[in-house]
Amino acid sequence: MGSRYKELGVDVKKPGVEQFRNAIDDIYPDAFCVVYRDPSDESMGLVLHTDSAGTKPIQAYLMYRETGEASWFKGLAQDALAMNINDILCVGAEPMSFVDYVAYNPINIDRIAMLGALAEGFKECKTLLAGEGTPIIFAGGETADLPDLLRTLDVCVTIHGRVHLNRVISGDAVKPGDVIIGLRSGGRARFEKKANSGIMSNGHTLARSCLLSPSYLEKYPEISNQRKGRYTGRFRLDDTPQSLSESIGEALLHPTRLFSPIASAILRDSGEGVHGMVHNTGGGQTKCLRVGKNVRYIKDSLPDPDPIFSLIKSESGIEWKEMYQDFNMGVGFEITIDPDYVERVLRVSKSFSIDAQVIGRCEQSRGENALEIRTPNGVFHYN
Repeated sequence: MGSRYKELGVDVKKPGVEQFRNAIDDIYPDAFCVVYRDPSDESMGLVLHTDSAGTKPIQAYLMYRETGEASWFKGLAQDALAMNINDILCVGAEPMSFVDYVAYNPINIDRIAMLGALAEGFKECKTLLAGEGTPIIFAGGETADLPDLLRTLDVCVTIHGRVHLNRVISGDAVKPGDVIIGLRSGGRARFEKKANSGIMSNGHTLARSCLLSPSYLEKYPEISNQRKGRYTGRFRLDDTPQSLSESIGEALLHPTRLFSPIASAILRDSGEGVHGMVHNTGGGQTKCLRVGKNVRYIKDSLPDPDPIFSLIKSESGIEWKEMYQDFNMGVGFEITIDPDYVERVLRVSKSFSIDAQVIGRCEQSRGENALEIRTPNGVFHYN
């Protein structure tokens, strides 16, 4: 099976990153992200994690250029922060502080208006997290005028966290008989102002390319230095397909959900039963493959994908197997847990108005980690 995403230049398997393994001081190589020992306190682990909003800033840039409103950039702050804070919660780390890095082309973007929108976004995230019991310090960062390097902009965050080494969720405890609970990426959490499309911050190169009209690439050539396979869609940004309750532009720009308040509450309530946690970002539903050893993940009760994913599928024509590898498909965060704790986790999720359900289970694998996804559209295998 070919991969349209890979043809566009994005390989979700990220070949080559394994070359860094021997250079990294990682205590738990099978955990979701790197934990290293605190040199001043051997009982503590530290986490330093960095990620970005991916190519989602191009979507915000298009909305900005079409409307003249810099407010479309604001949600990118939450995207970049969520991509980090959700990840480090997967190893049980307590977020301490973060810095941002915003690089942009000032010829194409009003830097003052754009940076003002991002500052407002980070401020709102800080207020939200503090109100939900997971405060974090914004410790500044860096902005860079890079007209010769960037055509539009890049929004990144680096986060610092800590965790007691005897509380690290390393994935080593994942075992046959464990249950997988999925938290929805779409819908409206109690701390969100409106319902989320569920797209988060991955798969946007493919989503834009299959949904948006080629007229955008003609009008704004800076949005891509490649033309093959890009912007082949039939929609304009303000079009509202029958399957969506909002425009294409709005649906693609919903910010990545901050799962950290829910994950923190689950750890406080049921931490002893949590064996693994996964933020379904790059790699979508296959992200669990990086957690644990000799595990065969079976996902046979996934919810129906949110409308945005069904639209991408119908417009792109790609196979269902690739859809589950490229997108979160409606489940943004997973908890692998002892079956005795299932009801407690579901109860905590419900208290945040987050839809959650058992989506699968764990079995023994005879070798490397494996994943089987069973859906009405087919059975798909990954390793």
